[in-house]
Amino acid sequence: MDQFEIVRLGHKGDGITADGIFVPNTLPGEVVEGLEEQGRVPGARIVTPSEERVRPACRHAKSCGGCSLQHASEDFVAQWKSDFVKSALENQGISAELGSILTSPGRSRRRAVFHGRRTKKGTMVGLHARASDSLIEVPDCILMVPEIMQAYGALNRLVELGGSRRGEMDITVISSDSGLDISVENGKPLDLDMRVELGGFVRDLSLSRLSWNGEDLAGEALPYLSFGKARVVPPAGAFLQATAEGEAALVTLMRKAVEGADRVIDLFSGCGTFSLPIAERAEVHAVEGVSDMLEALSKGWRQAQGLKAVTVETRDLFRQPVRDDELNAYDAAIIDPPRPGALAQCDEIAKSRLKTVGFVSCNPITFARDAKVLIDSGFEIDWIVPVDQFRWSPHVEIAACFKRE
Repeated sequence: MDQFEIVRLGHKGDGITADGIFVPNTLPGEVVEGLEEQGRVPGARIVTPSEERVRPACRHAKSCGGCSLQHASEDFVAQWKSDFVKSALENQGISAELGSILTSPGRSRRRAVFHGRRTKKGTMVGLHARASDSLIEVPDCILMVPEIMQAYGALNRLVELGGSRRGEMDITVISSDSGLDISVENGKPLDLDMRVELGGFVRDLSLSRLSWNGEDLAGEALPYLSFGKARVVPPAGAFLQATAEGEAALVTLMRKAVEGADRVIDLFSGCGTFSLPIAERAEVHAVEGVSDMLEALSKGWRQAQGLKAVTVETRDLFRQPVRDDELNAYDAAIIDPPRPGALAQCDEIAKSRLKTVGFVSCNPITFARDAKVLIDSGFEIDWIVPVDQFRWSPHVEIAACFKRE
């Protein structure tokens, strides 16, 4: 056995030695013992623990890949994530004072993607082990909302009906305001017997919706989400903010960012997480690349009361960003891109006459890159707040407001 000293954490939450060797489930300052295998030390024994080390709250923490930081104190994780954001900004030459991080509680994750497969002994449903395609069953997961975990055991029935030993089924479970919404991908092709069995599964669990390989089969009620005054039924398996608490924090911050604006453009709008609450005070133009999401947004707006005008536009913002002259028609913009960021769109914002931008990002590195473009065009960071919806993971979101004279 060799000994290793951990000097820092990497962006994925692994401990790293001065020589660049990765050691999972460790903290800076710890001395560990183990065998190096291709630049990693799996299953290292802790020789000298950090004062920030705590006992993981979940019994699956050591084997499951869903959480990578349960062995660290809450204060340590909060500071580490804030420092990650600061470091990403500093690498772009940006200095900013961060607000206090907003962290979602345990048992609050309302969207889970489980994997299922048939085995010699029956079926398995769970999450992948860290850096592995091995499945780990997680019946006592403390990350997901109770409604999801109450249905966890029953998901094996879906695998029995439509799973295979040659591949994995992906089972997305969303806790909507009207019940569970389940979407299955990579399941067997449907036949009449399966349809009957799946109909019984829906009734037994009182599901709001069950979708199979992209086809909506059945449901007890429409699975809706509340965005401000509007109720939206998203496409099956659609993206949504990970926790209700995190979404509420981001909506509050984006309302603050565009306060006083009469016309707002919402870029990468999704199903209307920000568009519909903002429409309580301003006209909104929502732009998104997925037409199904915009159809859901529009229907939610039409059925709501007391909202200002909301228009939608299907547009690939990576290949065809909204041009600067188009942006000039608005008082403010909200932008919430996926992890690759929105460099092309930020170039157009920089050239426009916009003076206010509310920015939400799930990737500090691409956020810092895009922020540099805005700052170089005269914007300043008015405020910036880390939002941690992915408790016990290395991920962190950012909400920020950019202003220029």
